[in-house]
Amino acid sequence: MKKTLILAATFAAAAAAMPAAQASADLAKAKACMACHAVGSKLVGPSYKDVAAKYAKDAGAEARLALKIQKGSSGTWGPIPMPANPQVSDADAKTLAKWILAQK
Repeated sequence: MKKTLILAATFAAAAAAMPAAQASADLAKAKACMACHAVGSKLVGPSYKDVAAKYAKDAGAEARLALKIQKGSSGTWGPIPMPANPQVSDADAKTLAKWILAQK
């Protein structure tokens, strides 16, 4: 019984840690972010790696990006504006921003 509990706890911890990156990538797909952005290359908008690099030393970047995800923005990356995504909840916007900033 003790072995079973230890194994279950180990698997639960691994499952919680590993899919976090995948879950956020899946969230980006579900919220249509990947229609304009990719992790490593520019599409309509900048790559997530470029965004992470630009904001790497900005302590307020996560909150700022979450707001841009929801409200949209223009001028930061050129003339093409990023449309607002009001259907993205505050929690999902924060999750996406954190994931974007973790791209290296």
